[in-house]
Amino acid sequence: MGKNLKGKECGKGICQRKDGQYYARFVDRSGKRRDGYFATLPDARNWLEDARYQDKHGKPITSPDMTVDEWFEFWQAELLQGLSPNTKRNYRDRYVHNIKPVMGDMRLVDVKPMHCKIVLNRMEKKYAGSTIRQAYIAMGTMFKAAKMNHMIDAHPMDGVRYTKPVRAADDIHFLTIEEQERFLNAARSTHNFYQYALILETGLRTGEMIGLTWDAIDWKKRTLTVNKTLEYRHKQGHWRAGPPKTVSSYRTIPLTERAYDILKAVHATRNFRKQAPLLSETLTYIDRRTGKEMKFFLGDLVFINFRTGEPSKNSSYDTHLYKICDENGIERFCMHALRHTYATRAIERGMPPKTLQKLLGHASIKTTMDRYVHVTEESLVAGVRQFEQGDPANTQLEQTSAGDNTKKSDSAA
Repeated sequence: MGKNLKGKECGKGICQRKDGQYYARFVDRSGKRRDGYFATLPDARNWLEDARYQDKHGKPITSPDMTVDEWFEFWQAELLQGLSPNTKRNYRDRYVHNIKPVMGDMRLVDVKPMHCKIVLNRMEKKYAGSTIRQAYIAMGTMFKAAKMNHMIDAHPMDGVRYTKPVRAADDIHFLTIEEQERFLNAARSTHNFYQYALILETGLRTGEMIGLTWDAIDWKKRTLTVNKTLEYRHKQGHWRAGPPKTVSSYRTIPLTERAYDILKAVHATRNFRKQAPLLSETLTYIDRRTGKEMKFFLGDLVFINFRTGEPSKNSSYDTHLYKICDENGIERFCMHALRHTYATRAIERGMPPKTLQKLLGHASIKTTMDRYVHVTEESLVAGVRQFEQGDPANTQLEQTSAGDNTKKSDSAA
């Protein structure tokens, strides 16, 4: 048993240091030593009792001397539930490459705003503004969870800002009406034409389109339901099924006539396409709304690569798009630009913003209008003309001018 500075026993696993602090420790079930430093003996005893209880019953153990590394792993494993795998991966990437080198070995309670600012400053020259923003969000969310759980007294990101601008919404490529027609004409003879055309008619995300299965199509109601996604993980070398990006991304989309015809045309060829052994596999994923495990039968996919008999990888679509653009003198754009184009066309044609938000699967109308809807020169001119036609002052002015002209004619006669 450890003793205090006066020689009295403190209890098993506890002792008092020369600086007056009490030190408590024990070895958990995995063989790892857990310890902490405390101002008073009761605090040390309470922590030790709680930690041993948590370890015995398989509950996560937290310590006042937990490092940022330890907190990050705890946060990822225990608190980040309900987020998409991509979001969790982005958090880890930014932590490993940018945050960990600065503060990973520090105690969580010792992190100050200056350490957070150093992380962002070191990224300034090498990284794009959008990537710096990811690191900013990762740190902010991680430390917010620590503060909410009373692991720290103050948020170390308070007052910390990044200065490098994130790409503006206007920088995100979308197609004008003329560019859209040129692209569709150029893509019409390619094997991916139906996929491109369907996104321009529905606004699907690429992963939603790749993961579209025939059971999601209601031919009678003429609707398409988004309830899962599919993407190829290059590092792991396998396909991963998953839920839509957010709860709001679950949606049922009424099909336009053109979208219905596209799906009918693909459906008519389903029994004649090449099918690889991969299509006999069934993947599983967790439904974001219910928490239940769902099955994903790859043989039910709508779109299959005609050469391989497997689904086309996310990156292969972008590669094919670039090839079409280069061969036809079109400025390069990626698959996501088709979704932005759909949103822009929808507003141009008079679709109510709230309806578009629902069709795109956005949780916020701000995302829909600020990030996805783009203003073309044609829509600016059309807007001014619409404003002009609806102005009663213009009508009155025209009537006055007409009356003046009549008087002049009468006097001349």
